[in-house]
Amino acid sequence: MFARVKRVGPYEYLQIVENRWDGEKSRQRVITTVGRLDELRAKGAVEALTRSLSRFSEKVLLVLSGRNENLHAEAKKTGPALIFERLWKEAGIDQILHRLLGGRKFGFDVERAVFLTVLHRLFPSGSDRSCDRWHREYVIQGVDGLSLHHLYRAMAFLGSEIEDQEDRTFSPRCTKDVIEEELFRRRQDLFTTLDLVFFDTTSLYFEGEGGTIGELGHSKDHRPDLLQMVVGVVLDREGTPVCSEMWPGNTTDVTTLLPVMSRLRSRFPIGELCIVADRGMVSAHTLAALEREKIPYILGARMRKVKEIKEDVLSRAGRYHEVYPEGVSSKDPSPLKVKEVFVEGRRYLVCLNERQARKDAADREAILASLREKLKENPKSLIGNKGYRKYLRIDRGAVSLNEEKIEQEKRFDGKWVLRTNTALTAEQAALKYKELWQVEQVFRDMKSVLDTKPIFHQRNETIRGHVFCSFLALVLIKELYRRLEKAGHDVEWADITQDLSSLEEITLEDNGRKLAVRSECKGVCGKVFQAVGVAIPPTVREVP
Repeated sequence: MFARVKRVGPYEYLQIVENRWDGEKSRQRVITTVGRLDELRAKGAVEALTRSLSRFSEKVLLVLSGRNENLHAEAKKTGPALIFERLWKEAGIDQILHRLLGGRKFGFDVERAVFLTVLHRLFPSGSDRSCDRWHREYVIQGVDGLSLHHLYRAMAFLGSEIEDQEDRTFSPRCTKDVIEEELFRRRQDLFTTLDLVFFDTTSLYFEGEGGTIGELGHSKDHRPDLLQMVVGVVLDREGTPVCSEMWPGNTTDVTTLLPVMSRLRSRFPIGELCIVADRGMVSAHTLAALEREKIPYILGARMRKVKEIKEDVLSRAGRYHEVYPEGVSSKDPSPLKVKEVFVEGRRYLVCLNERQARKDAADREAILASLREKLKENPKSLIGNKGYRKYLRIDRGAVSLNEEKIEQEKRFDGKWVLRTNTALTAEQAALKYKELWQVEQVFRDMKSVLDTKPIFHQRNETIRGHVFCSFLALVLIKELYRRLEKAGHDVEWADITQDLSSLEEITLEDNGRKLAVRSECKGVCGKVFQAVGVAIPPTVREVP
């Protein structure tokens, strides 16, 4: 049964007809003629009839233009929770939390509160106060009854101490540590022990007292006026976060490496572990301890500040050998080059990237050109500029270019120096350290997630829980990238968050009946759904 228009002379008539079989042929039979189409339209009768008929259908919700007091529409973002809920469950984080929460009566769903906070880190981020309002715009299962104090209590649970600990050299053992160790055990089908780890740190500042962990220190955020904490993250050779450590804000990077190594040995199955870290983690004390404990290391060295390196290692003659990662063509026009230097038994590797050397030289020449112009105009204005100071000579108030210093700087173009005690070849060690660059790039990309500022919490346990939610967010990001790479997709994090957030579901409700309409799946959204193995929601669906 359907509607049709029949023309009779100058007029069109709206009819209701049906198809009937007459022998072997289908014929149309007019059930009724509703009236002249122009007159029906003038009276609004077509819309009224259509709306009236829709009330008798179980699968149709009719939305007509014009005034409709009964119609209610609501749009919510669906993409973020669909993707990261799947990763959350497949990582087993929900199961770990439920096991740890067994027998404890919080009066609300702690696992949902933690997931909500982690999801918030992945998208707009910010304080937990903003998270309480933010989730109203998203479809997230099981979070409707949660409020701000629930989120705070969930953070305190994650950061709560579970053992008395006399030695405060390390962070206290907390619920978060148990979760990290369980996550590692669940990944042990991929590797049996930690054999290579990368370590890096950042600082986070507080808007408030920051418990006993908040201290003034060297601020990487250029906020020396605020209390801060230091956060370290350990990643495995694949760049997957293994664990996090937290210290008071006055802790220096060079004092963090040894405690982290001790903690790793006590918490995880470790074979012949090699630590890879940047030059900011290295001190004479650290090197001596690593040598004493016979811990293999590949560490960045300070070329300009260590006299032995500046005057001896970089001055040694020797042949550079080209280094190519596995799968990279030897036709690379600017390969990494490495040479090995020994100084009284200490092993150094001098690495050279000629492409970077050309860039360093060009950058310096641009600075010098600018300096020459400024020296003609107002040379004294340059004295307080740190960026220019290393190229200047100041003699009795006279300012000029320091040609000797400029020549010395040319020795560092495109180079970096490593110190290692491993049995790896120079080429292998250089490539391992180069992996740290890739991990650091991931770390920088993820830093907006880890740097969840400002922190308003006042108690140590809620501070630790707050930061640990950022760590869990890093775990999910890395797993998503792993799956995207496996599917052959190379996408930017900014595109992922933007396109997932643009996927919305608009719910229309009229006279007690609901219909959900999905927005268009744009950009990289489809690739993300495909890589994670989540079906894109239907364009239109009924809502019970």
